[in-house]
Amino acid sequence: MNGNIRNRSAARTKSEMHFAASEKRALSFKAEQEKELTEMRAKNQRLRTLRLAKEAQDREVAAKLAEEAAAAEAARIASGGHKKPRARIKKS
Repeated sequence: MNGNIRNRSAARTKSEMHFAASEKRALSFKAEQEKELTEMRAKNQRLRTLRLAKEAQDREVAAKLAEEAAAAEAARIASGGHKKPRARIKKS
């Protein structure tokens, strides 16, 4: 009976060691996943900031071009707004 208790105790100790090692691997894996997730979020935030800055710059350029086009149209209208007439070909 004494040997039976020792065998049970040894089995329990062995299983607890395996469980502890498994838990350690799981915690390590979770920590690595969290680190990768944090890095990915930082990268996405940086890229989002760059994209938003580029979109703002594109809007400014588009507004400037529209303003220049409107000014050119206003100047054309102010100067008479007529295009040079085409030359007519005389029929003989």
